Amino acid sequence: MIPFLQSIQPFEYDPCGRILFGAGAIERLGSVIAARQPGQVLLVTDPGVRATGLVDTATAAAAATGAGVAVFDEVEANPTTCHVEAGRVFAAANIPDLIVAVGGGSAMDCAKGINFLLTNGGVMEDYWGLDKATRPMLPSIGIPTTAGTGSEAQSYALIAQADSHRKMACGDRKARFGTVILDPDTLTSVPPAVAATSGLDAVAHALETYVSTRRNPMSQLFSREAWRLLDANLEPYLADPAREPSRAGMMLGAFLAGQAIEASMLGAAHACANPLSAGFGVDHGASVALMLPHVVRFNGGGAVAEYDGLVPGADAESLASRVEALRTAAGLPARLRQVGIQRQALAGLARAATEEWTGRFNPRPVDQVEFLHLYNSAY
Repeated sequence: MIPFLQSIQPFEYDPCGRILFGAGAIERLGSVIAARQPGQVLLVTDPGVRATGLVDTATAAAAATGAGVAVFDEVEANPTTCHVEAGRVFAAANIPDLIVAVGGGSAMDCAKGINFLLTNGGVMEDYWGLDKATRPMLPSIGIPTTAGTGSEAQSYALIAQADSHRKMACGDRKARFGTVILDPDTLTSVPPAVAATSGLDAVAHALETYVSTRRNPMSQLFSREAWRLLDANLEPYLADPAREPSRAGMMLGAFLAGQAIEASMLGAAHACANPLSAGFGVDHGASVALMLPHVVRFNGGGAVAEYDGLVPGADAESLASRVEALRTAAGLPARLRQVGIQRQALAGLARAATEEWTGRFNPRPVDQVEFLHLYNSAY
């Protein structure tokens, strides 16, 4: 007898572009660029990535197609509206036909931000939200060099306001990378601290998207596989980045977690983390890793978060404990007081967290009282 099938809620899934995955995949960049036949290429990166030689590889590949190449390498961690505007000015002087982003989430986000302003004008605040760009945008290629943010899989650019440091999610399908090159070999140059924080950020993406109120069968498919890959590979990757299998698992896992975000949304852990970064300068990945176990337990306590489908037989407590073990392996802080947060600051953090967009999609509703509870739990 065919088992009873429960109804599946309607959803929309808009796939991203072409994906090239595998060791040495960056060598295919030249052919990808040649297919676009650009006259001028803008390459967006940061000084650290440029020092690894990866930018030289990308520049040579672009130049071999006959295109001119201009490199904007002034991206910094957690890019602000100032970085994007500087990139726009640089790009306007070089008039690109194609944008190539090489780096971590900051380079990816800044490249998208530059694309918004260069093609549609205005300032980043004009694009805070979804689908605010009214004109076509330049084609773009994303080459991530960290396994973490999943920005290469998303239509959103996270750009901080220069004055308030509040992060703005500026999304538009036209801003997505038409081609993404996932080369695990690029992870060999990642500093250990960045590998740790970006890896835990990816873990949070897999767990939060799985139970988000925007979840659907497609997003949960990505979340499950992302968690499987990240859970199995994060510890060996951090212990020995030279191990090719663990690099590959981390690169693909982070990308799939990014796809899960694109198909659904995040939750309270990211809502708690952003005020820690904006107000106190705590690294984003470290902030998320610090808050995530408490949010998982909170969600499970409300009997609304169904984690069992992520890992058969797993409950909120076992998943929270596993995140704590991964956080320990990464050498990241476990308490707010360890990163210089005073208890009297928690009320203000709770107020700020209520203004974060991702908290609206947490499976268990959160308001200022619940956010304060979460911060106190993490203190």
